[in-house]
Amino acid sequence: MFFYQRLKDLREDNDKSQSEIASLLGMKQQQYARYENGIQEIPFHHVITLARYYNVSIDYLSGLISVPEKLDRIKD
Repeated sequence: MFFYQRLKDLREDNDKSQSEIASLLGMKQQQYARYENGIQEIPFHHVITLARYYNVSIDYLSGLISVPEKLDRIKD
């Protein structure tokens, strides 16, 4: 599975719109859509934000593993 497909699947599984996730990342929906469509690479700091938001490991988010591992919540 490609990374960008995992982004879309997680968003849809959590009943979120592209606009909601774009807002979380501080960008416009069109920019986020480029990440989901594989047109543009997503910056790593956004990958971290999304892993925390969805409570999954970066390995799962990136497609390195197939089964999501829940994160222990890190206190910032």
